Amino acid sequence: MRKTVHLAVYDTLADWETGHATAELTRRGHRVVSVAATDAPVTTVGGLRILPDTTLDLLRPEDSALLILPGADLWLTGDALAPFARAARAFLDAGVPVAAICGAAFGLARAGLLDGRAHTGADRQVLDASGYAGGSRYLDADAVTDGDLITAGPTDPEAFAREIFARLGVFEPHVLDAWFRLFAHSDASAYPTVAAAG
Repeated sequence: MRKTVHLAVYDTLADWETGHATAELTRRGHRVVSVAATDAPVTTVGGLRILPDTTLDLLRPEDSALLILPGADLWLTGDALAPFARAARAFLDAGVPVAAICGAAFGLARAGLLDGRAHTGADRQVLDASGYAGGSRYLDADAVTDGDLITAGPTDPEAFAREIFARLGVFEPHVLDAWFRLFAHSDASAYPTVAAAG
């Protein structure tokens, strides 16, 4: 199985949305590679500067196990991130999973990628503002997986990570359940199961 996961990075990236996913993927033997439009540093909404590992023009679905698209203010304010939506389309067409959270779900909606897939996002009305035709496929859920597409809203980074881990087979189901209870619900009784998994 391909163990490289690509994390899209761009200015105004929402820092909190992908931390659980990238940390656990790295701990479990995946290589997380950041990909940006250019090789210039990007600045997150929290003010952190990230130097990308690679650029979008070099990104190929066959070299990746997953493309993660974080939310960012730029998804909602123009077409600057449209190239990332095109990359998501290429990944989905190639049968490689894509995980989009918050603003990235909006960007995929605007690109027509949610029209025929079950999905969620920040809110039904927010996604409707994208002008997409997929409103009937919207689910009021913390995160949704439909085939190779994972979506989540901005307040559900744990559920977003859960769906990524399930799709990539990172944890056995009972460990995944414990991980989610521990991090999403502060259920201390789940800690021994998670700790035992390494």
